[in-house]
Amino acid sequence: MRLTAFTDLSLRIVMRLAVAEDELLTTRDVADMVVMPYTHAAKAVARLSEMGLVEARRGRGGGLRLTDTGHRASVGWIVRKLEGTGDVVGCEDDPPCPLRAACRLRTALRAAQEAFFASLDPVTVDALVASPTGPALATLRGREHEERTPESTA
Repeated sequence: MRLTAFTDLSLRIVMRLAVAEDELLTTRDVADMVVMPYTHAAKAVARLSEMGLVEARRGRGGGLRLTDTGHRASVGWIVRKLEGTGDVVGCEDDPPCPLRAACRLRTALRAAQEAFFASLDPVTVDALVASPTGPALATLRGREHEERTPESTA
């Protein structure tokens, strides 16, 4: 099974925020850090906020923060919510598949999809960012941050 780009980007955002500790990052910072367009990051942050995983505060002193729920969230749950549990194949597409009434493929693929999700259920966001991943994520810096550092002006 292949995840949508939206789910992939959303998981990268969650992982980067999981190692941010007290550092408040903007959507633009995170987009730069995990190498994605700002508009995609903004949509992902909005969805992650709706899911209760990310807290987004506006204005001076604002930024993004992974919630406690986000830290403890199951990756399987996150992927289910972002991907949906629809069919892997388009049996009902236009035109509908002529085999749909007697086909076993749809059922087998649905079972495989659920097994994929179930294999991610025991993995939490915090487990994803354990060493060596977390320290590597924490070193990612956005362009704006790099431009503000004294080393980049030398």
